[in-house]
Amino acid sequence: MTSPHGGPDPTGPVRAPGAPPPEAPDLLRLGPPELLRGVEIWVTLAVVVLRAVVVHLARHPSHVVGLLRRDPEARRALADAAGTGLVEAFMALGPTFVKLGQLIASSPGMFPTWLADACLRTLSDVPPFPAETALAIVEEDLGAPAAELFAEFDPRPLSAASIAQVHACVLRDGRHAVVKVQRPAIADRMNRDLRIMYRLARLIDRTRTGHLVNAPGVVEDLHRTTNEELDFVLEADRQARFRAAIGHFGDNAWITAPEVYRDLCGPRVICMERLFGTPLDRFEEVRARGIDGELVLRRGLKVWMEAALVHGPFHGDVHAGNIWVLDDGRIAYLDFGIMGELPAPHRDALRDALYTVMIDGDYTRVVRAWQRIGILGPDVGPVEEVAARLQVVLDPMFDMTLGEASLAEILRRQIELQQEYSARAVRELVLVSKQLMYFERYARELAPDYNMARDLFLVSNIFPEEVARACAARGITLPGDDVPNVRPPGRAVPPAPRRG
Repeated sequence: MTSPHGGPDPTGPVRAPGAPPPEAPDLLRLGPPELLRGVEIWVTLAVVVLRAVVVHLARHPSHVVGLLRRDPEARRALADAAGTGLVEAFMALGPTFVKLGQLIASSPGMFPTWLADACLRTLSDVPPFPAETALAIVEEDLGAPAAELFAEFDPRPLSAASIAQVHACVLRDGRHAVVKVQRPAIADRMNRDLRIMYRLARLIDRTRTGHLVNAPGVVEDLHRTTNEELDFVLEADRQARFRAAIGHFGDNAWITAPEVYRDLCGPRVICMERLFGTPLDRFEEVRARGIDGELVLRRGLKVWMEAALVHGPFHGDVHAGNIWVLDDGRIAYLDFGIMGELPAPHRDALRDALYTVMIDGDYTRVVRAWQRIGILGPDVGPVEEVAARLQVVLDPMFDMTLGEASLAEILRRQIELQQEYSARAVRELVLVSKQLMYFERYARELAPDYNMARDLFLVSNIFPEEVARACAARGITLPGDDVPNVRPPGRAVPPAPRRG
C-alpha cells in the first residue's frame, strides 16, 4: 500500500492496533563494539565523578577535615558533588544513561536522596538534535517533502528528551499540531548501551546496596520500557486508546489527551493535535489562574484509575511535564511513551483493595487478593487475623489528609508488613505505586487537605452502585461535569467543554 505522496502508507501501522510489541533485543549478547563502549563508559564515569569531587573539595577545603572527622554535613556535601558528577557523566554518555537518570529521579524511594535529587536534571536538560535531521526523518517516514506535509514547521523544538524531540507545526488544512520525532539511529545505540549496563548491574548486584535495589531488575525494566518507547506504532495506538476511553462512561468532559493524526504518523514519527496550557507543577501560575487544585487532581486521578482498572492501558509517566492545565480549563495528559497495563489478576486485586479501603473496610478481601497474586503465601496464617493486623496498621493512615500523612509512609508501613508476613513485592504494581506518588506530590502543593484514599469520586465509575449507596448514606455529593475546573471571579461559570 502507498500513500497519496507516493511513499509507504502511514495510515496503517505494520502491526495491527492493540497487538503486542515485538520482543526486545537480547540483553546478554555482547560483541566487540559493546566491549569498546564498556571501556568508554567506565572511563567517563570515573573521570567525570572524580573531577566533580576534586572541584568540590578545592572549593570547600574544610570538608577534607570534616571527612576525616566523619562529619555528616561534609559527607552529605561530598555525596551531592558525586551525584552532580554522575549526572554529568550520564549526559556525556548519551540517551540511554539519561534515561537511567530519569528512572532514578522518578523513583526516589529506591535510591539515595543525593542521587535521586541530582538526577532531576535529566528530566529537562537534554540537548536537542538538529531540525534538519528531524525533517529528514519525517520526510523519509512519510514519503513526501516537508513542504507538502506542513504549512509551517518550527525548527526550534518545544522539548527534547532522551528518545525523541517535539516540534510545533501547522498542517496544510490550518490545524495546529506537534510532531514527535525519534532521535536518529537511537534504537541500536540504546540497546547496545543497555547490554553493557546490564553487565554493570550484575556486578553492582554483588554489593549490599546494589542487591537491595535489585540493580539487574532495574535494567531489565529499563530495557523493556525503552524498547516500548522506541515503538512509535505502539505509542500512537495506546495514546488513541487512552483518549477514546476517557469519555467511555459519558463524563470526564474536563479531561483530554491530544488526538493522533494517523495519516501523518510513521515508524519514527507521531503527529498529533497541539494543546496549549500550563504544566501542573507551575504551582504559582496555576493558582494565579484561579484553578481549583483539588478538583483538578480528583478528575485527573479518576481518569487515570479508570484507565488502569477498567480500560487497560494507563499512563506510566505522570510527571508534571506530562499533565497540563489547558487554556480552556481542561486537564490534558501528554506523552504516552511509557504506559502500563495490569494483568487481569493484578487488576482485580487492586480493585479489591480499593473497594475495601473506600467502601466496606473488609480487609479479608485484601488478604485473599494478595494471596491470589503471590504477595502473601497460602500459609501466612488465619485470614481473619492477618486482615485485622492490616486494618489496625493501615486504616488510621488512610483516614489522614495528605497534609497529615504521606503515601511514601504508607508504602513504608506496607513494606514492614510484607517483611512481617514474608511477603514479596509484585513487579506489576511498581509502576502503579510510582504514579500515585506523583499525584501525591501535586496534591501536597495544590490540595494538602485532600484525602485521596477515601475519595469515592475516584471509583464512581468503577463501583457505581456501591458508591451511590455509600454517598447517600454518608450525605456526600460528587462533582459533575457542570462544575468547571476554574471559576474566574465576577464571571459566569463556563459550560463544560465539548469533547473533541
